[in-house]
Amino acid sequence: MIKNIGSYLIVILAICSLAFYSFAPEKQVEFREYSTKGLALNYNMVNDSISHTHAEAYNTDIASSYSPSLGKTYVGFKEALGYKESRGNYFTVNSFGYLGKYQFGKETLKIIGIHNPVQFLKNPELQEKAFLANAERNKWILRRDIKNYVGKKINGVVITESGILAAAHLSGPGSVKKYLRSGGAVGFSDAYGTTISYYMKKFSGYDTSFIKPNKKAKVNKA
Repeated sequence: MIKNIGSYLIVILAICSLAFYSFAPEKQVEFREYSTKGLALNYNMVNDSISHTHAEAYNTDIASSYSPSLGKTYVGFKEALGYKESRGNYFTVNSFGYLGKYQFGKETLKIIGIHNPVQFLKNPELQEKAFLANAERNKWILRRDIKNYVGKKINGVVITESGILAAAHLSGPGSVKKYLRSGGAVGFSDAYGTTISYYMKKFSGYDTSFIKPNKKAKVNKA
């Protein structure tokens, strides 16, 4: 009888143990341990080897560092273009007076609502806003040309939307219109000899759908 009672107790204890582990609450994950706070997530693409830059001087610390490839995204597009223009240096001015990471002219800045070049040069966030606003305005001006020419080949280069927008940043949308509508016969080159065709090829194939056409694009400085 005592032996039977002992057996029952063992069975009951085993059942209780299984029930406890079956219904015990799972350990809560501490997501704070995986926070990205404090990490540098805004990368500059600086590993593209080039022989020409609009800037006469650049930040050697930026130029000597490397970061993950941003691929053909919008961020990849603007960072690649910024590196081509100035090697990603927000604070440079070239001998022709073009300013910052994206080498803006003062007249272009006025069009998108920036009238203080000194403030602009000191403010990287403002420069990023200016790049987007200018791209939105150019995309609206060139909307019909984007529709009509993307996928075609001019001077051996397949035309893409990102190539068109990059070329517009280089030369202005009016020059890009003339180039496309003349089948490449009416070209443009800047003071350093960089051509529309070169920019069309170098910056082809990026996803620029993030840029929305906006006739009245202005920089919100707030």
